[in-house]
Amino acid sequence: MSDSRHSHPRQTAEQVFASEGLTPHSWSNEPGYRYGWHQHPYHKVLVCVEGSITFHTDAGDHHLRAGDRLDLPPHTRHAATVGPAGVTCWEAPRQG
Repeated sequence: MSDSRHSHPRQTAEQVFASEGLTPHSWSNEPGYRYGWHQHPYHKVLVCVEGSITFHTDAGDHHLRAGDRLDLPPHTRHAATVGPAGVTCWEAPRQG
């Protein structure tokens, strides 16, 4: 049985954000791009829609490929490394 979130990642992202009443924005990076350590004052909801990315946190690494979701609570320190094919993600802040 196939996992529909990986075969239809954009549809998965649309469903995630619509069901939670969130308005996402999209961003992309080239292969190997690195984000340094930082944090946000809000809860970040992120869905990888193309390619792959690894988020590094103090609790360990989270490897995402198209269709995978990551939730980062407010003030979670994180960095990220884009996979070998680049990445496109949709994300939105959740307030409260």
